[in-house]
Amino acid sequence: MGIRSFFSSPLARYIVNYNKKWASNPIACQRRIFRSLVEKGAQTKFGRDHGFNTINNFEEYKKQVPVRDYEDFSIYIKQIIDGNKDVLWPGKPLYLSKTSGTTSGVKYIPITKESMPNHMNSARNAMFSYIHESGNSKFLDRKLIFLSGSPELDNSGAIPTGRLSGIVNHHIPSWLKGNQLPSYQTNIVDDWEEKLERIVDETLDHRLGLISGIPPWVQMYFDRIIARTGKQIKEVFPDFSIFIHGGVNFEPYRNKLFDSIGKKIDSIETYPASEGFIAYQDSQTQEGLLLLLNSGIFFEFIPVEEYFNDNYSRLTIEEVEENMNYVVVLSTNAGLWSYSLEDTVKFVSTQPYRIIVTGRVKHFISAFGEHVIGEEVEKAMKYAVSKQSSIDVIEFSVAPQVNPTEGLPLHEWFIEFRRRPKDLEAFENALNLELQKLNTYYNDLISGKILRPLKIIMVEQDGFRNYMKSMGKLGGQNKVPRLANDRTVVDELVKFSIKV
Repeated sequence: MGIRSFFSSPLARYIVNYNKKWASNPIACQRRIFRSLVEKGAQTKFGRDHGFNTINNFEEYKKQVPVRDYEDFSIYIKQIIDGNKDVLWPGKPLYLSKTSGTTSGVKYIPITKESMPNHMNSARNAMFSYIHESGNSKFLDRKLIFLSGSPELDNSGAIPTGRLSGIVNHHIPSWLKGNQLPSYQTNIVDDWEEKLERIVDETLDHRLGLISGIPPWVQMYFDRIIARTGKQIKEVFPDFSIFIHGGVNFEPYRNKLFDSIGKKIDSIETYPASEGFIAYQDSQTQEGLLLLLNSGIFFEFIPVEEYFNDNYSRLTIEEVEENMNYVVVLSTNAGLWSYSLEDTVKFVSTQPYRIIVTGRVKHFISAFGEHVIGEEVEKAMKYAVSKQSSIDVIEFSVAPQVNPTEGLPLHEWFIEFRRRPKDLEAFENALNLELQKLNTYYNDLISGKILRPLKIIMVEQDGFRNYMKSMGKLGGQNKVPRLANDRTVVDELVKFSIKV
């Protein structure tokens, strides 16, 4: 046993006991964080603009601080970019995290001295929770691969700016740095395909214990290794035992990743965002991710069905219910105030509070009032694949076709297969019937002959990768939306479809 794995056990035990302590009294944690945030916020321009010095409770806060998205914050963010201090949080942020918003273009999210531990400690605690439960710590004595964005920061402005994964890279503790791959010089390569080749060069001959990254890009890394060696990943990296992932739903990628590895290994799901580290999988046996209620974030939740109404509910943690879809709203010690993350989650437990991510509130199809969400299309896909065991789906995206050249409107599913269905018509039918079961509005539209059943459009091999490359979004933290209410994505994907 190496020194890292030897000392990990007592630290893991301490972290798990600490989590149990605050998780046993989460409402008190949230109230304490709320009071602390408002007190600090009163010292800022935002706090003065919104009368923070008169706020005594959450009800008063709701009256004075509306829910905002990034566009509504941009006036304050611009002041920070220009070098002003005490705008959203006392002083100046340590960094601005640059992220490609799915609905807002490029976003710049502040990260402060106070919020940095939320990002760093949460990632660490996810790993140590796993070590405590599983007893597996040997991977710490092997090489650890983090497939991330460039750690190179732009220092030309008043605040250092970069991708979240790159910023975090600068704060990896020294006891892990010696095991970290790839090298800094490789990590800063801009071109993803060139970077990937260099990562393969650097990692191929090492004893690897852990990989962390977004599933589709990890799969691309595996594909390059298999093509280079002709071997499965378990033969190349026999000590590889834990995969940490986040950013997208793992299920559509799980089977292919494990096929590439050649065996099933443990995995840890995380829910990080530039705006805050929201949750992580703290158990291999319990469903859902532990919501981090003691990490500098005050949470609000808006029922999805109310989100686009003029008068919507803003619920605290003590008011949420299991198996309901909510939009996540954050107030943080980075200076975000009732900021709509636009992600949707569902509580699978309230003792402790555990969630699953169900999609994006603006990623839906409701061209005809059906309001199909990401969770529903992914469940329908999982069901349809299970009906034909030979099918292997690489990637997919769904959009409405309001004005087809003939026939009724419909939903079009752009799917890239590694192994195609033996019976495409049966696969389409299974998808359609399962979606009808999952969404009553869609069922009514099909039954009432307002819509016709969905149609699959097959995408050529590597079509989604080539699409992402054509958009300048290959690799890193970028991902293809599962569905959209317009055809912005699929009108580009058509160029990579198989002509029938």
